[in-house]
Amino acid sequence: MVPVPATGLATESHRVDGHDVHEHVLTVPLDRTGAEPGAVEVFAREYVRDGRERAPRLVFFQGGPGNPAPRPDVVGGWLDRALEEFRVVLLDQRGTGRSTPLDAQSLGEVGGAAAQARYLAHFRADSVVADAEALRGALQDDEPWWALGQSYGGFVITCYLSQAPHGLAGALVTAGLPGLRSSADEVYRLTYAQTAVRNEEFFARYPRDEAVARAVAQHLDDTEELLPTGERLSSARFRTLGIALGQQSGFDALHFVLEDPFTTVRGERRLRRRFLLEAGRRLSFAAHPLYAVLHESIYAQGAATGGATAWSAHRVREEFAGFSLDAPAGAPFRFTGEHVYPWQFEQDPALVPLRGAADLLARRADLPALYDPDALARNAVPLTAAVYVDDMFVPYALSARTAREVRGARTLVTNAYQHDGLRMDGRRLLDQLLDVVRR
Repeated sequence: MVPVPATGLATESHRVDGHDVHEHVLTVPLDRTGAEPGAVEVFAREYVRDGRERAPRLVFFQGGPGNPAPRPDVVGGWLDRALEEFRVVLLDQRGTGRSTPLDAQSLGEVGGAAAQARYLAHFRADSVVADAEALRGALQDDEPWWALGQSYGGFVITCYLSQAPHGLAGALVTAGLPGLRSSADEVYRLTYAQTAVRNEEFFARYPRDEAVARAVAQHLDDTEELLPTGERLSSARFRTLGIALGQQSGFDALHFVLEDPFTTVRGERRLRRRFLLEAGRRLSFAAHPLYAVLHESIYAQGAATGGATAWSAHRVREEFAGFSLDAPAGAPFRFTGEHVYPWQFEQDPALVPLRGAADLLARRADLPALYDPDALARNAVPLTAAVYVDDMFVPYALSARTAREVRGARTLVTNAYQHDGLRMDGRRLLDQLLDVVRR
């Protein structure tokens, strides 16, 4: 991959609590091959601590896909630790934040479902890497920079090491080493198994909650309950609240949602308004629709991973009795995890306009490869990854296998964290990663 020069780099700066903050905007091609015309803007916010104006830069890739870089209201956690020795660049991956954000409204300007699907194919990790290279070139010419990636951000870094390793001086990954040739089916079989374990652990901590969750699901099958956004809440969609189980504090958060869901209105059992408000807030993709649209495509690499994902999470679900939509009475109740289903594009108002494009992406068999095993086997960039044994979203088995396949990769293997370890204990975790990568 050849670095693409930035077009019209513009920067505005201000001060925040002992830091210069530079807001960078540049324009890059939508499609580096030129097959699809058009351009997108890429935005990044750079923090520079006083006295560290000549420090090396570290670019941060957020988890997702479809989530913008952090907007810190205070400089703390991993960011505070990083600023002790780096200038930190918080990159909004294309389609998020201020980087030509995508939603139903903006995609509607692209055209119909087929045009939207073609457009969205240029918002995967390979395009994010090319954008990062364009920004790096604009900021520091040929000098490589460091990178830190959380979750999907680690997928981006693995793509970076495959396609533009010359741009990296060092790489740090938390909860985000992907399987290099793992199909979506393989990923979801592993994540459903780990999600079942997390369900068991959750209900062991809060034994009453399984009966409560089952009662809510049955009630939703029998009674129309409307979310604040106006649509009926289904029992299947209610089960997707289980994504919280993959986070360090997720058990308590889900327990608080379930603690008193029912009330009686004119002699009829109904769900409380506050329950519907909280469930609606957690279930809506209005704030990050790109996550749902692109989620399975991050595992698609054409023939290398078996072609189209074809709504893998939906298909594989039926292999696990506890998660099946037709689970028999008496089967253990199971919340689902980081899984996206086709029916969500019929039930979530934020996703309904994107249903056609999402379906076409799910059926596309020729999305290009994101990782190059041969290039990674020759890797010369220092890489350290924190790998979590109990990770519900990025399977440990796949991460461990990839670590063995990337030359020189070192791992911090631990069961001390769930998927959000960087958020919960970022300063300590980053300190450990930097210590290992420099040994």
